[in-house]
Amino acid sequence: MKFVLDNNVLLSAALFKHSVPDKAFEKAIVTGKLLCSLEVMSEFVAVINRPKFDKYIKTIDKVAFIRKYSDLAEIVTIIHSVDICRDAKDNKFLELALSGKADCIISGDNDLLVLHPFENIPIVSPADFLHTF
Repeated sequence: MKFVLDNNVLLSAALFKHSVPDKAFEKAIVTGKLLCSLEVMSEFVAVINRPKFDKYIKTIDKVAFIRKYSDLAEIVTIIHSVDICRDAKDNKFLELALSGKADCIISGDNDLLVLHPFENIPIVSPADFLHTF
């Protein structure tokens, strides 16, 4: 199975060990393949490196998480263009899911969750992912 995790799930997984997003991240790794695009990775790296997160995670742990994610994720070339999300910045996750033929999008973002299912791809919260997959 192929999974797209949005950046809020990835960030929560990195910041809060043993949280529901962290458990969803680990389950996605064990049960399938993570999909990523260069745009998604670039945004994630920028977000996790914001100074406001320094009080939650050490630089060494940020680097380790980014490395783990980049080593495990399959980089997908985006071939589909999507413009349906009410937050245009989230279209990149839908494009990634379509281009990589994802089986599921895991998100805590209501702007994505309201689109469930998208092109027959379920969009579920981390908790729902843990219960369903």
